[in-house]
Amino acid sequence: MRTQINSNYGLLGGSGYPFVRLRRLRKNKAIRELLQETRLSVKDFICPVFVESGLKEPKKISSMQDVKRLPLSKITDEIDSILKLGINSVILFGIESDKDDKANAASSEKGIIQKTIKNIRSNFGEKVVIISDVCMCQYTPKGHCGIIKNKKIDNDPTNVTLSKIAESHAAAGTDIVAPSSMMDGQVSAIRHELDEKGYFDTSILAYSAKLASPLYTPFRDLAGSYPEFGDRKTYQMPFTNPKEAIREIEMDINEGADMIMVKPAIPYLDLIYQARESFKLPLCAFSVSGEYALIKAASEQGWINEIDVMTEFLTSIKRAGADIIITYHAKKMASVLKNK
Repeated sequence: MRTQINSNYGLLGGSGYPFVRLRRLRKNKAIRELLQETRLSVKDFICPVFVESGLKEPKKISSMQDVKRLPLSKITDEIDSILKLGINSVILFGIESDKDDKANAASSEKGIIQKTIKNIRSNFGEKVVIISDVCMCQYTPKGHCGIIKNKKIDNDPTNVTLSKIAESHAAAGTDIVAPSSMMDGQVSAIRHELDEKGYFDTSILAYSAKLASPLYTPFRDLAGSYPEFGDRKTYQMPFTNPKEAIREIEMDINEGADMIMVKPAIPYLDLIYQARESFKLPLCAFSVSGEYALIKAASEQGWINEIDVMTEFLTSIKRAGADIIITYHAKKMASVLKNK
């Protein structure tokens, strides 16, 4: 059939009848909503929460508008406000004042994250999914994600420490541990430790493809985790290597990961899509602090509409294949969806 253009009817088939006009599917809001292919839900979101030991009042961070470090005393109010928006999952990050080269505070039963997990569990039971970040950068004076030896990160001793941290989180009552150090073998080491101590039901959300990105800078303001020397490119993976990213994910799955993650999100939608096509595990995308800060800063200057861009970005992450999204926009996006 040959196609021709008719000035009155648009595209015509050889029989003279018009082809389908896709604009019919967009002619008003109700039809567009009826036929919408990708839908955001508050149940997609995991809300980051930062808790600092010794803090008396919430502390603002200039690079992360509307995100604060919280004292333990404010955690109940924060979780309550998150649940009221319909979000039922949080990921916890701790900031400790007591730092040492072995990150001892990170695995202490009296540590800030352990206290926070217990607080949330005792006040909210199973109404909230608790995910706890397992890393060392907030707990060491050098700001790196592992044990340092001759100015290098020593992989295997780091895994021993990460396992102890994860076990202490499980003992406190976390549902999911999320190791973010990007050490080879960290998932296997943590799974072995959890199972040996009887925490068979504690899941592992692996930061499987965590790219060495400049978009983490505002997080380092929030967490106080700037590396004292060098960078993290020897353990976080190159953002130029998609095949390596898939290998990293496959290794974590083989080591016992229950869920996998791509981080950051927006610059790596292709990796999210590849991971979704390649693997059947639940897939998380972490829309990181830099992605959030860019939107907030541009919105403050009046260059973009914050809600519109936030909605488009988060929808693109879901469209690429993410099942769940860690995002600093969680509360605002939930409020938008609630009032839609």
